[in-house]
Formats: sequence, structure tokens, C-alpha cells
Amino acid sequence: MTTARELADDLLELTSDADPVTATLMGLPGRDDKLPDPSAAADRALRLRAERIAARARAGDDDPVTRAVVAQQADALALKLGSNLVEHTHAEGLNAPIALLLVALPLTRPADERGRRDYLTRLAGLPDYLAALAARQRASRRRPIAHLVAAAVARLDRHLAEDADPLAIPLRDTDSAAACADLLAAAVRPAFARYREFLRAEIEPRGRSKDEPGLCGLPGGGDLYAGLVRLYTTTDHTPEQLHRIGLDLIEALDREYEEIGARVFGPISAAEVRRRLLDDPALRWRTAEEMVVLARETIARAERVAGDWFGTLPAARCAVDVVPEADAPNAPLAYYMDPALDGTRPGTYFVNTHQAELRDRFSAEATAFHEGVPGHHFQIALAQQLTELPLLRRLASIEAYLEGWALYTERLADEMGLYSDDVARLGMLSGDSLRAARLVVDTGIHALGWTWQQAVDYLRAHAVMPDVDICSEVDRYCENPAQALSYMVGRLEIQRLRGEAERRLGDRFDIRAFHDLVLGGGPLPMAVLADVVDRWCDSVV
Repeated sequence: MTTARELADDLLELTSDADPVTATLMGLPGRDDKLPDPSAAADRALRLRAERIAARARAGDDDPVTRAVVAQQADALALKLGSNLVEHTHAEGLNAPIALLLVALPLTRPADERGRRDYLTRLAGLPDYLAALAARQRASRRRPIAHLVAAAVARLDRHLAEDADPLAIPLRDTDSAAACADLLAAAVRPAFARYREFLRAEIEPRGRSKDEPGLCGLPGGGDLYAGLVRLYTTTDHTPEQLHRIGLDLIEALDREYEEIGARVFGPISAAEVRRRLLDDPALRWRTAEEMVVLARETIARAERVAGDWFGTLPAARCAVDVVPEADAPNAPLAYYMDPALDGTRPGTYFVNTHQAELRDRFSAEATAFHEGVPGHHFQIALAQQLTELPLLRRLASIEAYLEGWALYTERLADEMGLYSDDVARLGMLSGDSLRAARLVVDTGIHALGWTWQQAVDYLRAHAVMPDVDICSEVDRYCENPAQALSYMVGRLEIQRLRGEAERRLGDRFDIRAFHDLVLGGGPLPMAVLADVVDRWCDSVV
């Protein structure tokens, strides 16, 4: 019988075959010259392999946690491959193949001559890749969302208009730079231009309007969305249940806005607090330097007290850096980059200082806790240190766990005494508002038939975001169904498990031991994490 560790390794090979570009970025060798195969036939073959691995994972009894992770991850891959989202997703980077490639390929950093040759081979494969992608999308019966196809066309227009092609960045200042420039000019850029024209002339005209953006309007879309909800939340919640949970959370948050807002602005309604946060110029940054200083101070403050809340700390501290100037206009407000598996690159919290005077200050501390310490940095860096586990266990993409943990730490930071003032606590609430509203809006779009405008209006009423960000958020939900649910569902489950452990253990509950337990097994599906916590409580009792 195949062991659990062997199955984990088999699945890691399969995920690398399915997405060789991400494998390169993760430092997994062997596919640095390859691109994904976007054909339906390739997806069917990969899906069959995933289903077989899932079945084998459930057939044995050694290392039940690893087997459960392998089964869930294989099921998730099979569902994604069977969802055919590639046929009608064009703008949202996590699912749209073109947007993903234009972001991911420039991040490649070939280390030697072999790596540079592999990168050139990968670029040379782009024309065939784009032709195969167009063939699949042309044959699909699923209609995309028209304004998001137009956004993809505009993205390609910007790419083609750039004097310095970002795809040349990995070979810049190397002996291969000239060959790369020739390849891009002769083959790659013309292929992107042909694909752009295909989208404009053939796909955009048959797109859906903003009045029908959800999966529920597509054949079989309701069942597909329910499956994606299970995939991203790793729970049995229905879309309708999650919609109700979101509405209840929004109502409860209003009471917190009023309580904390009164200490900052005087007696004031929750809606007025949110309006003041958006409109008050005093809550904007004055300089980019201010942003960086606060980010470093916030991370350092969290690191100083982390030992009181965690028994095991990452071996390396969280670095803080500025988003590179060339990337900043199109980059998010902040993000975390994982440490390199070989230790050559530290885990880094990146702050985007582009147009700093237009960015809000109140959310900066909560964002640093989420992305850095004790959020993503602690979880990811500690997982990488678990060398006794199969590599898949350390790298598993279980978003309810990954994002749920990071969101949990925004509230944990308040328990740790880390927020500097009530304005920063309002920033914490603004993060909660967005993640709670996602439960309402994502399910509203894909299960309840909401229009794009209904989703925008709900976020305007309940989230603390400018309109440009609200529209971008709704576009994200439209093309990446159910992913946005993972944040709040994961956090609520971690909080529930902690509350249950505190109830069962009473004075024997140790918060440091609980956090070490949650972070000590790599990313886990919520049901598996619940079993781990249950067994831990039994052992302590």
C-alpha cells in the first residue's frame, strides 16, 4: 500500500504539473521551462489523477492527518479542474490565466545559465499557449462577464504599450537579455496582440451584463458554487447559511463601531463612523516615510511580546520592505512574500508607498498584524520549519486556514495589547466589516442572483472603502467565486475551537500551547483542525 507520505509527494508532483509557473516561484524544480496546458483534455487527465490520489488517500490508515490533507487537496484540485472557470474568467488574477501569467512570470529569478535557458523556452511556448487558450474559450458555451472581458483587453493594451516589457525583467542585465528581447518582439508580443483581438472581437460581444454576474445564472452554476464554497471554507456551510452569518456579523459590528467611534469622534452612528474614516483627511498619510516607519514599529512591537502568546517562534524575523517602484501602481496596499524554502529570501512584509497621501492610516496596524506578525509570517515561516512533515503539508493551499489564521490575529493583536489607539482599533473593525460583507455579497451574487450594482451598494453601506476599491472587490467576487468566504469562515472556526478548548480545559488552558498546536501541523482543513484540537483537549484532561 502507498504510504501517506508517498501520496503527499505524488500530489505535490501533480500540482506542479498542473501549474508549473507557480512551482517555479515556490522553488520546486523540474518544470522551469514549462507552461500550463490550458486544454480541456489536459484538465480531464489531471482531474483523473487527482481523483485517484484522493481515493488512495482514503484507503489507508497510516498518518491519518496527512491522508486527510492529501484527500482534501486532491478533491480541491479535481473540483477546480472540473469547474472550467478558465473558459469564462478573464480579469481576476487568481483565476484568469493571462492576468496570472503577466504577474507571475516577471517574478521568476533564474539562478544560472540553465535557468535562463529554461525561461527563454517558457517564453517561446507562450504563442502556442495563447492559441490553445483561445481555442478552449471559443468552444465554450459559458458566457463571460462583458465588462471584465473589456478589462482584460485594457490590461493587454497596457502591457503591449509598455516600452520595457515586464516579461524581460527576469533576464535583465544578463547575457540572455538580447535573446529575450528578440523573442518577445518577434513572437510573444504579436501572440498577445492576437489574443487581445480575439477577446475584443469574439468574446466580449457575447458577454453577460452586470445584471447577471453570478454562477447561479449559468447551467449547473448553483451546484458548482456550492462545491466551491465547500472547497474554500472546508466546512459544510451552505451559501444561504453563510449569507445569514454575514448579515448577523455586520449588525454586531455596528455596535462596536458606535462604542469605539464614540471615544474617537464623540456620540456617533456606525454609518457616520465609517464615513468619517473615509473622508477625514487627518486619517491619511503625510509621507511615504511615515508608512514605512509605522510598519516597522508595528511589526517590532508584535515581535517583542510574541513569546507571551506563542511557545514556538519563527527562526527568522519578519523583514519589512517597500513595494518596488515599478510594481507599486498596480500592487495592493500591502502583501507578504513567503520565505524561500532554501532560506535565501526572508519572509517579507511589503508596504506600498505609491501615492501615500491618498492611502488611509487607520488600517495600517491591523494590516501589519495580518500580513506579518503574528499573521501570515508566523504561520508560513513556522510551517516551513516543520521539516519532519511531507513538503505538501507545509505548502498546502487551504485558504480557510491560511486566511482564517491571519484574520484571527487581527483580533488577537487587540488581546495582546498591540493596537496603539482607538483609531487603529477602528481599522481592525474596518477589516472585519469587509470580511463579513464578503459573506453577504459573494453568496448574494452567486447563490441569490444579486446584480453587480446590488453588491456595490451593499459594500458602500457597510465597508470602509473608496468606490474604486469597492468596484474592484465586486469584480473579484464575480470571477473568483467563494474564495473571499475563506477569511471570515476560517477565523470564526479558529475562534470557535479556541472557545471550546477554553471551556473544556478551564484553568489548564494555555494560550501559548493552543497557538503552537494550531500552527504546529501546517495548513489543515477546518474539520481536521477540529479533530486535532479535540484530541489535544483529551490529552490535557
